[in-house]
Amino acid sequence: MRIGIDARFYGTIGKGIGRYTQKLLEYLEKIDKNNKYFVFLKPENFDLYCPKSSNFNKVLVNCHWYSLKEQIVLPFILKKYNLDLVHFLNFNIPLLYKGSFIVTIHDLIHFQWSKQSTTRFFLVYFFKKIGFYFVFKRALSRALKIIAVSHSTKQDLIRKYPFVKDKVQVVYQGIENISDKEQVVEGIKTPYFLYIGNAYPHKNLETLILAFKEFQKQRNGVYLLLVGKMDFCYKKLKEFVRINKVKNVVFLGKLNDEQLVWLYKNALAFIFPSLKEGFGFPGLEAMIYGCPVICSNKPSLPEVYGQAAKYFDPQDKSQISRAMKEVIEDQNLRADLIKRGYKQVKKYSWEKCAQQTCHIYKSVIF
Repeated sequence: MRIGIDARFYGTIGKGIGRYTQKLLEYLEKIDKNNKYFVFLKPENFDLYCPKSSNFNKVLVNCHWYSLKEQIVLPFILKKYNLDLVHFLNFNIPLLYKGSFIVTIHDLIHFQWSKQSTTRFFLVYFFKKIGFYFVFKRALSRALKIIAVSHSTKQDLIRKYPFVKDKVQVVYQGIENISDKEQVVEGIKTPYFLYIGNAYPHKNLETLILAFKEFQKQRNGVYLLLVGKMDFCYKKLKEFVRINKVKNVVFLGKLNDEQLVWLYKNALAFIFPSLKEGFGFPGLEAMIYGCPVICSNKPSLPEVYGQAAKYFDPQDKSQISRAMKEVIEDQNLRADLIKRGYKQVKKYSWEKCAQQTCHIYKSVIF
């Protein structure tokens, strides 16, 4: 088979989808020596991917995701390679592409939380949203198979689009050390709680800030570290902290993997107040490095983290504050969360993810 992989999200530029893309390719190379793969990358990540197997070939495509060029030019590039199947690793599939494909759906957060607050431009937001709805539904209707990254995402898909019921399959993603090394983040004051991720509205960071303010009434001298690219959303959050006069909140911006390892290892706990997640990489990463996890009880986090996290209602700042206090004061709880975390991460394997994905490729072609 000639299989195309839309890997334009590959690497850190694609955030969580980028890591999924990177690891899926790494393990597909290890397990599939028969099919011929064409890996489509952008100029920004073309040199980052270095195939180790002769049946994997990379192709440069200068088409940014969610762009008009993606819709018009990419279909002709894909057609040129006479592919039996294309795996799109996100929903942004060119409407003009007529070939066979499967698609991975990570979540339906776009439908549940307006992202208007992530941009200053209402018209840009408005037209993007219309385009998103149309492209998303079209992708689902034409896909031969749909990979959902959790049962929560699968059920969301079926509730909103009942016609996909018979072609959605859950394939859990894997988890591995993000780095074997660690790098000290200079100037960090301890002790601290840690959050890593973006600041989109569904991440619920404003409630976390208010919960931390409530927590500070009982415990002084503790810090809340927020790690993520200082974009429009983070700038808004920084202003929210200033207006509400919350002390000891530190914005670290974007850090490298070695710095993240050091932060995980030295944190009181990783805190994840999200109102919705498709899978939840950061909490599993924290567990790898022995960092206790306290997090939202909203889908799909209990599904993915199991008994290895201390859960709270993310819309109740008192519950969040109480969980923070408990994970500091109850040493038995901390030890138990760490032990359960080490056990939980063993359930998720990139090799298994690649094997199940490869099986889906074969099932739709033969």
